[in-house]
This record gives sequence, C-alpha cells and structure tokens, in this order.
Amino acid sequence: MTTNGPAADAARADFRALLEQPGHAVDNARLATARLERAFAAGDLQRTPDIDAALADLTVALEQDDGQKLGGKSAEAARFIGRYIGRLLDEA
Repeated sequence: MTTNGPAADAARADFRALLEQPGHAVDNARLATARLERAFAAGDLQRTPDIDAALADLTVALEQDDGQKLGGKSAEAARFIGRYIGRLLDEA
C-alpha cells in the first residue's frame, strides 16, 4: 500500500535529493536515513519489511570505527542500497 499525500511525496523527494547531493556518499546516506526515520515517526511514510531490511543493511555499511576513514566499499554500498531504498519508497 502506497502512502499518498504531500508529506509522503516530500519525504521521498528529500531522501533522493539527500542521496544525490554533492558530498561523500556515506555522509549523504546518513542524512537521507535520518530524514526517512523522521518521516516514519511522523506517519508520513509506512515502514515495510523490505525497507527495514534495506535500512539494516545500510546501517552496517555506514558503520565505522572512531578515526576510521570513509572507505570506497562503504560509499559504493551506500549508493547501491540507497538507490534500492528509493525504489522501495515508491511503494511505502
């Protein structure tokens, strides 16, 4: 079931814009994830099991130890998983 309305549309657009903005893919993915969490908390979008699973995968990809540099593998995973979540949001 797709969540309709201006708030849902804005959350989807914000998520995609945050992923595509200039900057490091890992930092952008963190911002985009935070935006999604706000949309879920406000009831603007519905969580689905697939979105939750993808967000869990993204969280693992974004983890880094203190002082650890952002790596290419994390960035590529963030881009890949972020695009997948974007597609899932069309149905959320």
